[in-house]
Amino acid sequence: MDPATASRSWIAVASAEHVRRGRAEGFMQVCHGKAAPLRRIRPGDRVAYYSPTERFQGKDRLQSFTAVGIVRDGTPYQFDMGGGFVPFRRDVRWLDGRETPILPLLDRLDFSAGVRNWGYPFRFGLFTVTNRDLDTIAAAMGAVLC
Repeated sequence: MDPATASRSWIAVASAEHVRRGRAEGFMQVCHGKAAPLRRIRPGDRVAYYSPTERFQGKDRLQSFTAVGIVRDGTPYQFDMGGGFVPFRRDVRWLDGRETPILPLLDRLDFSAGVRNWGYPFRFGLFTVTNRDLDTIAAAMGAVLC
């Protein structure tokens, strides 16, 4: 497979309540609706959502992977959510899987194994991970990547 066209794996960050809405409606948003991060993602790429909290700006600590899926064909598009908020989205085929805590996986993931400050990359809202990491996350969630 040509490396330029090979699918990549991503972790996106959002509260669980926002991820659940995206799962139900078949889309993803990142970085408060910005377009630029979504333009880095290509159809066929794989994405897992990490939710630090249950609710947006909540103090409750969830620290779980809450969705995993495959990006559908198409490009980022805007969607009017009302109240003047018109974020960019991408369509995703979300897979069946259970929400899974990250802590038991930290030593098995390339981006976090042996790293004391494992949460740092999550601050960016979207980052690439190895395909092996995405496979590990999907397996822990009981999701079948195909």
